[in-house]
Formats: sequence, structure tokens, C-alpha cells
Amino acid sequence: MASLGHQVDLLTTEPGSESTEQPVQGLTVHRCLRQWPAALAVSTALHHRLRSGPYGLIHHHAIWQRTLHYAVDAASKRLVPLVISPRGMMSAWAWRHRRWKKFLAQHLVHPGAFTAAAAWHATSREEADDIRRLGFTQPVCVAPNGVTIPTPAARQSARDYWLDRDPELGRRRVALYYSRFHAKKRILELIDLWAARKPRDWILLAVGIPEGYSIAALQDHARRAGASDHVRFYDGTDTPEPYPVASLYLLPSHSENFGLTIAEALAHGVPVLTTDGTPWSQLSTNEAGLCVPWADYDRSLQLLLAEEDGTLRRMGQRGREWMERDFTWQQSAATLAAFYRELPSR
Repeated sequence: MASLGHQVDLLTTEPGSESTEQPVQGLTVHRCLRQWPAALAVSTALHHRLRSGPYGLIHHHAIWQRTLHYAVDAASKRLVPLVISPRGMMSAWAWRHRRWKKFLAQHLVHPGAFTAAAAWHATSREEADDIRRLGFTQPVCVAPNGVTIPTPAARQSARDYWLDRDPELGRRRVALYYSRFHAKKRILELIDLWAARKPRDWILLAVGIPEGYSIAALQDHARRAGASDHVRFYDGTDTPEPYPVASLYLLPSHSENFGLTIAEALAHGVPVLTTDGTPWSQLSTNEAGLCVPWADYDRSLQLLLAEEDGTLRRMGQRGREWMERDFTWQQSAATLAAFYRELPSR
């Protein structure tokens, strides 16, 4: 947005500290002190900055946190449009998951926020359909996340890191899972599929942020499934992206509004196998992987694991070219900027 000539303030919360910086012309980043309860992102400082800032539009990312209430309050006070990005939290699976907590958030944490929105931002047509399915009639802008194409030097550095950390990754082909360790992602089901197959020349590398499952819990599940020698688990906090050691990327999620790691894997030239709970049906069209119903995931996994290295590399190269062509941050920013201009002030 800033590179297109807009003045942008990015407001976020930070535990224990506050800071302001201007990383590029036109962009100011404000990190506001996060207070208790941290899980709700309570921040008096962020609320004050929203109400006092010279904003002509407020765009809030994600829902169920107190910051959305602040955005509603500031937009109402300043009579400017509020746009909300639900970030996958309105999919059928996500909406049902722990529904009682979300009911409380909807009525106590940010009451009236959804009806107060002037518009919505979805990162895929499927997410826009989710918003409509829940009965919201405001305008919806579909603008996907952008993806940064990695440099050869960055890829080599990341590859060196992972091979040094686990030399076994250099001796077998690597199928990579890189996402949160959460039930939504079907990580346990993936371990079970892998345990049933135990492909001799492959290893499953699972890197992620423990959220729902700890590393120890996943290791124990793999041990009980008889797959300990065929799977590696690592906490992905503050580590380089592991895509450069992978020959195949696996994400068997129940649902994704976008699935940024899929785009990142493709940008690294790694083909993808995912489910039709993600908005990546064009993987097959672009010959960069497969997007299949969960019932077909095991069979599709077998097919891709049997492919030769050269075939997988060619699939990955087609995916990289697709990302370079259709998924740039500049394209998404321009789409959103044009959408903003169409929204009336209150």
C-alpha cells in the first residue's frame, strides 16, 4: 500500500513494550502495549491511537479479539468505513469449533462489530462465500495474500540450517508439513497416514508452532502409530522456513481461508498436496500439485510419493511461475486500494 503512494499506519499489540518505526516511506508501524488478558489483545494504547489518529479508513484483521471493538469504536467516532478481514474464522469448520467461546466474543468482546462493518475483505472466493453463507450482505473484496519469491541465497541458507540440524533430511526425500500443530490442520491424521505407508525413501518433516498439540504429544502419537523412524518434529518458532529441503508439501487441513504456506511452498518450487477445504483447486489446472477431498488424500499421497524427483521438480517450477504471475503483494494492494475508494464515508 505504501509503495503505491498511500499513507499507512499499521497498529499491532506487543507484550511488555511499545515502539514506533517507519520501515519504508509512507508506512508507520505502531506496536502498542498488550495488557491482560493477552489472549484477547487488550490494549488501551491501541484504542487511544485508533481514536486519535487521522484515519480515513480502518481495516481490522481477524476477529474474536478486543482490538475489533476498538476498531468499531474509532470508525464510528470518526465516521469512516470499517473493513474486516476474518482470516479464515468464518469457515464452516472454524465457526463451529469451540462455538460457545465465539458466541461470548461476538456478544461481549466486540458486540455489534459484524453489522457495523462497511465491508469485508476475503483472501479467496471460497472465503467470500463463507461470509455470505453466514448472512452478511456488505460488499466483499476478494484480494489474495501476496507471496514473496525467495532469493537463491535465502534458500541455500535455510537449506544449510535444516541439513545441519538434521542430516537425515539430506539422505531421504522430504515430505514437509509446515503449519500450526492444531486439530484444524489434521496433523494427527497425517501422521497416521504416514505410519500406514512408511515409504522407505521418504521422511515426513513436521515443523510448526505448538498450538493444541505439543512436540512431545506428536512424538508420542507417532511412536504409538509405529512411525517414529519415519517422522521428524520441530518447533518452527524463530527458525528458517524449511521449504528448501522438501520435495513435496502436505497440508491436509479441514479448512483454510487462503493457506499462505501453500503459496510459500509453491514460491519455493515445491509441489503441494492439499484438501478441497482450502481454496487451491487450481493446483491441478496449473499442474503444480493436487487439491482433493479428504477421502482421496491417502490415494493421492501414494501417487505423488511414487513420482520421480524430476517430475516433482517440474511440478514445483510450474507452481513458482504461477506465484510470480498471479500472487504479488502489489496486485493485492492495488485491488484493496480500488475497493477502499468505492466505500462511502458515514
